[in-house]
Amino acid sequence: MVGLSACGSSDGDQAGGGGSRTVTLVSHNSWAVSKDVLAAFEKESGYKVRVLEDGDAGQAVNKAILTKDNPQGDVFFGVDNTLLSRALDNGLFQSYEPKGSDAVLPEYRADQDKHRVTPVDTGDICVNYDKAYFSEHKLTPPDSFDDLIKPEYKNLLVTENASTSSPGLGFLLGTAAAYGDDGWQDYWKKLKANGVKVVDGWEQAYNEEFSGSAGGKKAGADRPLVVSYASSPPAEVIYADPQPKTAPTGVAEGTCFRQVEYAGLLSNAKNAEGGKALLDFLLTKRFQEDMPLNMFVYPVLEGARVPEEFAKFGPQAEDPGTMDPAKIAENRDDWVKSWTSLVLK
Repeated sequence: MVGLSACGSSDGDQAGGGGSRTVTLVSHNSWAVSKDVLAAFEKESGYKVRVLEDGDAGQAVNKAILTKDNPQGDVFFGVDNTLLSRALDNGLFQSYEPKGSDAVLPEYRADQDKHRVTPVDTGDICVNYDKAYFSEHKLTPPDSFDDLIKPEYKNLLVTENASTSSPGLGFLLGTAAAYGDDGWQDYWKKLKANGVKVVDGWEQAYNEEFSGSAGGKKAGADRPLVVSYASSPPAEVIYADPQPKTAPTGVAEGTCFRQVEYAGLLSNAKNAEGGKALLDFLLTKRFQEDMPLNMFVYPVLEGARVPEEFAKFGPQAEDPGTMDPAKIAENRDDWVKSWTSLVLK
């Protein structure tokens, strides 16, 4: 469901209009920023920010491509390394190198010759587990892809659709990185036979199907394994009232795949100057240090501090799976097509 939230906008501002002081950010549903941090940007820049949330990241990217000739906004945030080539090949963004780009850690940079996208955050897509379930059933939680196809974990895992969801696609790419071009399909046959459940997006998988989440508990969820993020456990601590001393969920580190999210100035942005100012803001230390406890991701800016409670409950994976962007670009669509035929039919 698409939600529109106006952040400090006034009645006289037309989003994206000629000479407008309103700049529109199009994003997936996980966008969040502290009110005081955004207010400081609006005061300093003179631009008011309007946010258009457009579903899961995969859905948001696909819609942005379909509407690129008459975009819904000026800046798009949330295209990650699994979908980056699709966005670039379809001409979604125009070139702009924001102030502060030279302080982005080298391992997260992309498209350095044209500067069509700006790295904003990073995180790891991983299987999460419900600690209480595994304790009650006296079962050791899985820690690897191989574990997930063992009989003791039958009918326990829920994942997202790889064709519509970025964590779902990241999980697919993680298996391709682990088992190779010739082995990942056989792995998914075994995973399907072991009762994996597939839903459209992360919100449904995590907050409705996963028994370890606060939302899942309320909904009576019965899946104690979910494809989510290494940074999901701290959210279960920080949002809880009262806060527990330990996270109720854990991470199967052997299933992690490194994700980097980017933002870019949309090719036909009506308020390009406002969009540039907003991209500059995304690379400020103030915004980068605000992200962890709002979007539960890690900053990409060198020297940006991470809150202690976030690092404690949601450390980055030590050895996550990765894949060369060129290989993702070459194989992604064929892999998703094969995955859809194999898993959903």
